[in-house]
Amino acid sequence: MKGGLLLASSIILAFHAAWGCPDVCSCQPSSRTVDCSYQGLVEFPAQVPHQTQTLYLQGNQIRSLNLTTFANISGIQVLDLSNNSISVLSPRVFASLRDLKKLDLSYNSLNTLPESLGDQTRNLTYLAVKHNQIQRVNRSLLESLTHLKVLLVRSNPWQCNCQSMGLKLWLENFLYKGGFIDEVICNSPENRKGKDLLKIPFEMYRSCPPVSSPFVPANIHYHNSDHKTNGKYGHYMDTTDGGSHPECEPKSKPRPVNLRHAIATVVITGVICGIVCLMMLAAAVYGCAYAAVMAKYQRQLKEVERLASAAENGSSEEKEPLDSSLA
Repeated sequence: MKGGLLLASSIILAFHAAWGCPDVCSCQPSSRTVDCSYQGLVEFPAQVPHQTQTLYLQGNQIRSLNLTTFANISGIQVLDLSNNSISVLSPRVFASLRDLKKLDLSYNSLNTLPESLGDQTRNLTYLAVKHNQIQRVNRSLLESLTHLKVLLVRSNPWQCNCQSMGLKLWLENFLYKGGFIDEVICNSPENRKGKDLLKIPFEMYRSCPPVSSPFVPANIHYHNSDHKTNGKYGHYMDTTDGGSHPECEPKSKPRPVNLRHAIATVVITGVICGIVCLMMLAAAVYGCAYAAVMAKYQRQLKEVERLASAAENGSSEEKEPLDSSLA
């Protein structure tokens, strides 16, 4: 019995040794999971097994990631780098992670995301960048994330100026297609500070140049007022709107269609049409009633005339004998 247990233990130890788990990490070869969270790491751990699919690195002090960081672990599908000290991501840092589906970069010091992020991680379905210093995200980056389903971006100093129009359009289209987002609360300009970008009417951007977009702004805000998320997971900067940025000068081009106002227009039109129909119905009823009264009046008038004529003829016949006798 003891020999069997010793053999089993030896096999497990040999398997772990062959898998090559880093000393500061906890590894589960069966699920291909490596957990290096809250270990005080200041750099990416060495010798992470190349078979790893889930890697937890949250709660450390990692400051940077280089182009070779993920070169030998390209099969990662879930990567949690939240609660670290990352301030900059190199343009192609995730280039080898073609199977990556979930990426959490929350609670770092990022002020921008690599423009090529979507080109590197086309299978990404979940992206969290909460509690960073991000002021803008270009729409082209988001459009490249074609499989994205969940986007968590709250607690960033978002700029809601003219250049945020592209982000607003993309977010509304994203929600319309069933995506989940928490909130985009504006930090500037001052007249929009504290407001949710998705709830700012498009009329507020009337002085901005039209945005070339394949999307029709749906202005469909949320599944509920709290910006529903699934619970389990987790613009280029310019002057203020009143500034003199040439791209924000008024132009005589049509503004983007606002579906909310279009729906309101349809409803108002429907109400007006209903009122007109009721008025026409009332006029028709009145006309019918008037015609009926006039017809009755005409019949009574003819009857009176007939009786008067008959009475007149009767009186003439009665007078004729009297006249004869007198003659």
